[in-house]
Amino acid sequence: MARITAGVACSHIPALGAAIDNGKTHEDYWKPAFAGFDWTRAWEAAQKPDVIVLVYNDHASAFDMNIIPTFAIGCADEYAIADEGWGPRPVPAVKGHADLAWHLAQCLILDEFDMTIFNQMEVDHGLTVPLSMMFGQPKAWPCKVVPLSVNVVTYPPPTANRCWLLGEAIARAVESFPEDLNVQIWGTGGMSHQLQGPRAGLINTPWDTAFLDDLTANPERLRHIQHIELLRETGSEGIELVMWMIMRGALGPSIKELHRHYHVPASNTALGHIVLEKIA
Repeated sequence: MARITAGVACSHIPALGAAIDNGKTHEDYWKPAFAGFDWTRAWEAAQKPDVIVLVYNDHASAFDMNIIPTFAIGCADEYAIADEGWGPRPVPAVKGHADLAWHLAQCLILDEFDMTIFNQMEVDHGLTVPLSMMFGQPKAWPCKVVPLSVNVVTYPPPTANRCWLLGEAIARAVESFPEDLNVQIWGTGGMSHQLQGPRAGLINTPWDTAFLDDLTANPERLRHIQHIELLRETGSEGIELVMWMIMRGALGPSIKELHRHYHVPASNTALGHIVLEKIA
């Protein structure tokens, strides 16, 4: 049977992708940001996941004000790389796992989550940057990906608790899939940052650190964080942290923190990363 073995959370800062693509990772500014992923790249090489359920948000590359799905799942065999204004990133196309994705879509809808299904969509830095941080620059990504897009761009986004419950439903769905698959679930985006307005450049390290602590120690607190707290404490783009709750909800109550990395600044953003192992 398929099983979720681990959860990974990672910021998806577009400048990280640009640093990789332009050979800048060893520059003094970027070196400490990337050093925190050395452990994870070695760990991923040893874990060899078959599929990643990758929770991310689209940045007006595929969805805009005409179509705003709260939760959307990709059920295609392949996803091309979006052109975000300076050409597509020079990374491999993303291979999907259509059978698992359709199974997840069916289970989640029957579990009373109203999922939008997409069978053709280009994916942007929200999805590709985490893959690059974990896998480097391969000729092909080493595993298949089921993209799960969450609206955190236009109000109202889903609550942290709703995201947690979706994670629990994803775990049930994965466990009912008959193929023997090592599945990881990733939550992306965040941590604290605001890109516009009078609070542009906001970074709240104490709040970010408490959030990372409580992913392991007190996830129940995180389930009930309100939008207003996220906006006040982490900035307008910090709302992306609700996507980490999908990852955490899918792991269940018994987990072990394997690795953590936190670095500021990374393009006026707090770079956060954590690896959690599910304990049966």
